[in-house]
Amino acid sequence: MKKITIAIDGFSSCGKSTMAKALAKRIGYIYIDSGAMYRAVCLYAINHGWIDEDSIEEEALKGHLEDIKISFTIDPESGKQLTCLNGEVVEDKIRSMEVSSKVSRISALPYVRQAITDQLQAMGKEKGIVMDGRDIGTTVFPDAELKVFLTASAEIRAQRRYDEMKAKGEEGIDYDEILRNVKERDHLDMTREVSPLRQAPDAVVLDNSHLTYEEQDAWLLDQYMQAASE
Repeated sequence: MKKITIAIDGFSSCGKSTMAKALAKRIGYIYIDSGAMYRAVCLYAINHGWIDEDSIEEEALKGHLEDIKISFTIDPESGKQLTCLNGEVVEDKIRSMEVSSKVSRISALPYVRQAITDQLQAMGKEKGIVMDGRDIGTTVFPDAELKVFLTASAEIRAQRRYDEMKAKGEEGIDYDEILRNVKERDHLDMTREVSPLRQAPDAVVLDNSHLTYEEQDAWLLDQYMQAASE
């Protein structure tokens, strides 16, 4: 079978990363989490006090983009991919509610999107990758051989996020707050001026609201087999 590029886009907390990682591992492809990269930039801005509830110190962030080094490593015990920010593993930190509530504003900045897009395109030059995000099939890799658009109801996505945070032992989490955050992120992602979240015309759509992991993995593998054999 030929090597292809697989682009998985969709709403927050749809399980895009879980789905993409499982496929990449099964077919021997490289997995790249674009959302983690935007979250890392957001964490950097938070750590430097450049973003609050109302504003972003854009000049400071723009002037330090070259100082933000994002990489990925593998946890030797679990085998899971971890996000690193300037050499520090920040996987748990970038999944916090604080980052979740601010990342859509960071990712809407044109110069941030361009910087991340350039990095992603460089990573995918040789094909043989599975990449997930919001604009992979529309902006980053518009010529990807397989484009998937993943969706699920906001309520189910909020419950998944709630369960995930609870399993990590986080305290003070509130389902209603998470649901509000999910809906706010949907609105921001779909209405931003640069590379808004939208379904590519040639993408195949999967609503996984009521699917098991096994069912969605089997569906995605079938889509890959078709695309790679054409």
